[in-house]
Amino acid sequence: MDVRQVHHSYRRHAVLRGVDLRLRAGILAGIVGENGAGKTTLLKILSGELGPDRGSVHHSGRFGYCPQSVVLDDSFTVRQHLDLFRHAYGLPDLRRAEEVMEALSFTEYLDQRAGLLSGGSRQKLNLTLALMHDPDVLLLDEPYQGFDWETYLRFWELAAGLRDAGRSVLVVSHLAYDVGRLDELWRLEGGRLTRQDRRPEEAA
Repeated sequence: MDVRQVHHSYRRHAVLRGVDLRLRAGILAGIVGENGAGKTTLLKILSGELGPDRGSVHHSGRFGYCPQSVVLDDSFTVRQHLDLFRHAYGLPDLRRAEEVMEALSFTEYLDQRAGLLSGGSRQKLNLTLALMHDPDVLLLDEPYQGFDWETYLRFWELAAGLRDAGRSVLVVSHLAYDVGRLDELWRLEGGRLTRQDRRPEEAA
């Protein structure tokens, strides 16, 4: 993903003031920022949901996006969600989805309706749907929200596996946990991204 000089304002309030970011293949990167720093706006632009006022966003290959707000139909089972997205992605089978669910210890919920899932389990489904087509570029917004400690660790193992397979993975959060697991860390502040070479609390 190559992001160049992205600007965006709401009326006269400038939220993004020239964001530059290059996400190389085979890298696990993170963006942190306080609430109100513009992360949501940046995410919408990176995912194509919102167009920037100025600047450009380019990515090659398959794209995956796991939003913070889970977009599920509560009346559908997990299996029905997978079948729906399999058709949408044009996939021949659910092999990759099954691998992700196994990694997240989620396979036992296949016939459970989404509306009856816990918050953490809903997030597991959300993440599975974003990963089941094996994207080359993956954007994750607060992906471990609601996870217990074991699932949290499993998430990072999954993310590292994607990186090692040559994927580009970007984790966006208002707080940075386990920054040592990241290859690059960026802070969104004042409408711009700055590279963090130390832990955020040490750089403050």
